[in-house]
Amino acid sequence: MKHVHIHITGIVQGVGMRPFVYRTAMAHGISGWVLNAGDGVHIEASAENAPALDAFVRALRDEAPAAARIDGIEVVEHAGSTDDAGADTPQGVMPEDPSPIFRIVASDDETERTTLVSPDIATCPDCLRELFDPSDRRYHYPFINCTNCGPRFTIIRSLPYDRPATSMDAFPMCPACAAEYAGPADRRFHAQPNACFSCGPHITWREKVQTGTDAWERRDGITPAVGTTRQKSDAIIERCVEMLAAGGIVAIKGLGGFHLACDASNEHAVRDLRRRKRRSNKPLAVMVGDIEGARALCTIDEAEAELLTGSIRPIVLLRRRKQDERDGEWGSEQGKGGSDHSPKGDGSDRSNSSESSRPSLAPSVAFDLPELGIMLPYTPLQHLLLAACAARGVHALVMTSGNVSEEPIETDDGLAWAHLVEGGLADALLGNNRAILTRYDDSVIRVIDGQAMPVRRARGYAPQPLDLPPCAPNEEAQQSDGPRSDIPCILACGPEQKATIALTREQPDGSALCFVSQHIGDVENGETFDAWHEARHRMSGLFELEPHALACDLHPTYLSSQWARAEASADGRPLIEVQHHHAHIASVIAEMAARGIIGPAEQVLGIALDGTGAGTDGTVWGGEVMIASLSGFTRMAHLKPWRLPAGMASVRDARRNAFSLLHSCELLDHPGARMLVEGLSEAERAVTATMIERGLNSPLTSSMGRLLDAMAAMLGICLNATYEGEPAIMLEAAAWRALGTDDARRAHDRADSSDYRFALQEQPVSAPDEQTRQRRSRVGEHAIDQVIELDPTPMVRAALDDLMAGRPVEAIAADVHFAAAKAVCDASIQIARRSGIRNVALSGGVFMNRLLLGEALQRLRAEGLRPLVPSAVPVNDGCIAYGQAAVARARLCER
Repeated sequence: MKHVHIHITGIVQGVGMRPFVYRTAMAHGISGWVLNAGDGVHIEASAENAPALDAFVRALRDEAPAAARIDGIEVVEHAGSTDDAGADTPQGVMPEDPSPIFRIVASDDETERTTLVSPDIATCPDCLRELFDPSDRRYHYPFINCTNCGPRFTIIRSLPYDRPATSMDAFPMCPACAAEYAGPADRRFHAQPNACFSCGPHITWREKVQTGTDAWERRDGITPAVGTTRQKSDAIIERCVEMLAAGGIVAIKGLGGFHLACDASNEHAVRDLRRRKRRSNKPLAVMVGDIEGARALCTIDEAEAELLTGSIRPIVLLRRRKQDERDGEWGSEQGKGGSDHSPKGDGSDRSNSSESSRPSLAPSVAFDLPELGIMLPYTPLQHLLLAACAARGVHALVMTSGNVSEEPIETDDGLAWAHLVEGGLADALLGNNRAILTRYDDSVIRVIDGQAMPVRRARGYAPQPLDLPPCAPNEEAQQSDGPRSDIPCILACGPEQKATIALTREQPDGSALCFVSQHIGDVENGETFDAWHEARHRMSGLFELEPHALACDLHPTYLSSQWARAEASADGRPLIEVQHHHAHIASVIAEMAARGIIGPAEQVLGIALDGTGAGTDGTVWGGEVMIASLSGFTRMAHLKPWRLPAGMASVRDARRNAFSLLHSCELLDHPGARMLVEGLSEAERAVTATMIERGLNSPLTSSMGRLLDAMAAMLGICLNATYEGEPAIMLEAAAWRALGTDDARRAHDRADSSDYRFALQEQPVSAPDEQTRQRRSRVGEHAIDQVIELDPTPMVRAALDDLMAGRPVEAIAADVHFAAAKAVCDASIQIARRSGIRNVALSGGVFMNRLLLGEALQRLRAEGLRPLVPSAVPVNDGCIAYGQAAVARARLCER
């Protein structure tokens, strides 16, 4: 007999790994056992010969469940019987009296908790067929799941992943579910959320009413109706759909929190939702029943279709179809015919081809933006809701986050009732009695240049860890005695906007795992900062990661940075402060080095374009070109700074920003500026001018995001921001209206004309501090005494000239984009020629702009440079914590 012990690490819990191992062992004639432990899955395997065991191990890697991620399979051979192998098995993992046949044994929680946890998984095709099969015992059960789908991370209390360690511990299984759970051949074998109407969670319904109704037991909304049977559950869903079809707004509980839902084709309902949520202009996400419904609204390529229909099902930002590509106008009343809706059992396409089944959108869902956020149902309840909605002629629902403005998404039914319904945001609440243990928003993804790029990394992606490369180049590591073992766990505290946190865990090979949290939100108030702490405690406790070093942003007032400084001062832990835009570029370097595309100590040319970031010189950066490695950077080029009067007030009121930019360019008296200038009152002009000239509460900024905001105001496209980046977003939308098709964009060559351009001027660098001097010494003498300044004055003058000449503002907006991309790329190309660096990392929220990013990629490639764009983390501030962790780890290695 041949005996081995196998240790599998990676995402191996909550993905059906143990049932898979069991079936694979039986197929290969293997005896022994498998169990979950805190550090992964352990297998004791015995066979008559080595080839059988070798085939078994190969199958474990090659045929693993789709939701699993195998990071490592360690096989330890030992002689003698299975009983003799105990000495080589990790303490607490070996069960007593192993059976001669293969079996699954109870999980063990005595080993170190280093395993990874699966994110939640969208309803699989098998469960979807059962959901709509009248003969199935789980017909219309809103919580149907199996080992291949269902909730995971949002219901986990602790590891190992077993039912008692989840919020499903409140629901003892009935005999039928218990038999499935215990049956090795069953699809629900060891499916921890396994349940049915008899034993599992149930949906609940409460609505605002004035008088009691026995049928609903709602007595002024105090006592909820509970869907304990299929009939009662279906009645709740029908009541919810009735309210949605009538123009109501319902708070609906999902996997990681509540959504606010309404009929996406009902203009009155959508505007009412905007009014109640105080979200006047920001686009709203839409859920449709199937891929054909999404195609009716947007153009979808293969990569986008895979995202929409896959196991994660994020919100995907898609290019909207033009009106002449559709049979009706945006927001038309088509689709209200109440067609006979009969869901197919497989759920693949439950819409028919009649005109009444096609989705339509109210104009105010996304106004005239060129993109639309679309998602397909990913929970059984959502499938049931969309099917019932379609039967009433409602084929698309707005599904936006269920929260009070600027606060975290609601997860608790009682608080959701108080804050969302009694607070006036919703008319009713569709909840359930299964607790959400971790708050998760929907992820948002967009496909650029054929590559999926996260916009918001949350449900379905986090907390899957990202890799960090070894600290030293490979040649140095080979000459050393082994990987560094003294690097502590680092807590990276992230930015203020689009906040995440990150925790690191060193690996035996010298690399590290970086656990990046889900999107938390903007840490600008107590409620969101509480959610930040909640995420920190959750990740630290679940994965047993105790940070012994801290990293934070340089900004003096970020709440997360203030907390990090106070913690480090109190207990003496090392604190690494990381410049914001260096963190942006470091996040790209870390991802590319971990993937083997560049070396871990390699320098890149970094282009960081965003709205705000504290610079090392006391100004607000945001239009930066730098030479950077993980451990340091040198600022090589930037936009010419201008003043931002009243700071954040100018971010919200883009007119002040534009006034200041015109002042800096000495163009306030240009006739084309008259509309902008006269739009401010005489008092506003006087106060703003005084602030600029005296530098009163008016920091200097070199931000590309603020430049685009100013141009939007100058052209009259958007004067005030109701949400972050709105003027720049509206400027891009205007540019796309001018360009029309991609072919027209490619043919557009005005960016190379002499009018729309930036002046590139080399400026002397002020005496650097010692740290900056050391960093610069690594990139050559050319970096020490000069920096390229990008002056937008010629571009601003050309725009004003065209505005005065009556040229359409959409065409001017397009030229502004091409001029900005050309200026940044021209500066980068100059620096690349001097330094010999060919890899160019692009990051920062401005690169969420599809037009500007596409033009930059094209120009850099045309010069033989290799642009690097992240796919693991967003280009916006959602990448900052990951970048901070990478920088802190590199600097700790240097020390």
